[in-house]
Amino acid sequence: MKRNPVFIILSVLIVIACVALLVIVRHTASSSFFIAEGLLALCLLLLWVFYARLVKPINTIANGMDLLREQDFSSRLSPVGQSDADRLVDIFNRMMASLKEERLRVREQNHFLDLLIAASPMGIIILDDDDRVTMVNDAALKFLDADASKALAGKRVADLDSPLSEALVTLPQDTTTTLRLSDSMIYRCARLSFMDKGYAHPFIMIEKLTDEVMKAEKFAYEKVIRMMAHEVNNSVAGVSSVLETASMISEDPDMAEALDVCRHRCESMSRFITSFADVVKIPAPRLEECDLNVFVAETLPLLESLCTVREINLVFRTSPEAVNVMLDKVQMEQVLINLVKNAAESIGTEGEITVSVAGHEICIADNGAGIDKETRQKIFTPFFSSKADGRGLGLLFVSEVLNGHGCTFSLRTYDDGLTRFLIRFQP
Repeated sequence: MKRNPVFIILSVLIVIACVALLVIVRHTASSSFFIAEGLLALCLLLLWVFYARLVKPINTIANGMDLLREQDFSSRLSPVGQSDADRLVDIFNRMMASLKEERLRVREQNHFLDLLIAASPMGIIILDDDDRVTMVNDAALKFLDADASKALAGKRVADLDSPLSEALVTLPQDTTTTLRLSDSMIYRCARLSFMDKGYAHPFIMIEKLTDEVMKAEKFAYEKVIRMMAHEVNNSVAGVSSVLETASMISEDPDMAEALDVCRHRCESMSRFITSFADVVKIPAPRLEECDLNVFVAETLPLLESLCTVREINLVFRTSPEAVNVMLDKVQMEQVLINLVKNAAESIGTEGEITVSVAGHEICIADNGAGIDKETRQKIFTPFFSSKADGRGLGLLFVSEVLNGHGCTFSLRTYDDGLTRFLIRFQP
């Protein structure tokens, strides 16, 4: 309980004055002494009334203000014995009880939201006004390929080394978009905001759509390719038969040559559509335990043949320790051939390709032209190709095989100018 210093000083001065008056009148007249005693008693009574009626209510109100300032909603004020003041005390106590209940409700709600954010399969990144990370859940850490032990708080989204973070930087406020990244991942991302203490706080929600979209795309292009292959092969077979018969009965050399060209063109068309059909007929991998160092070393002669004709230097770097993984040698060999072939075509001539094994990763790096931003977002789209005569089958085959092996992979051009295709096998 706070004490009013002014009232205490005033009371002490009045008591001292009255005592001094008693001492003086005691030596003059006895009647004056009794009058002085009466005055002293009256002063003390008035002081008590003054304290009870005015000072105590003021002190009680001051104590209440201190409780509000300290946000101590558990304490209560005691009645002062006055009806008006006690009504104020009762209102104050009820207000404190309501504030305590509201604070408890907000804390429980915040705790529930924290648990919900932590357990959510959607990635959530909460930012401040300067676009710096204030909170990030485990799902977002996984999508950003960030280690939970690394503190992301205080960092800008642009400073996070991840294909996803690069795309999130350009995401406008209050928009939702679907991003297809250079690591074949597909995300639905929304940049929104919420109000807290009167201020808008931006946050980013990330939903992984890779599996759903890839399944839908695969179902769609498998159906289209099968239908195309069936119709084209039937038509080509009929046309080829007619052309062969016509060439046998034709006596005109020029006509026979023209028919032969048409027949060869039909065969090329059949091979073309068959190459598409082969992509959707990739069998399930026959997994066997294999050391990555040994596997890549065995594939090296095939890879060197792709580089030698272009005067490209092929470097192989092994892991210092054996790295045993489960893989299908035939399928993975074709994956490496496709990737080195793409790297060689990107370089042209007189460059360098490095194939390295580190831990459970294989990295194919080249110093070619690199991948621009627009191409990077489409590179794993089915049948997309940046080559003039490309059909978009190479990386489609690669992604199908790697997904069948349960691998994660990425293709990016880094700040050092090297383009790296990273393949991560499951430990």
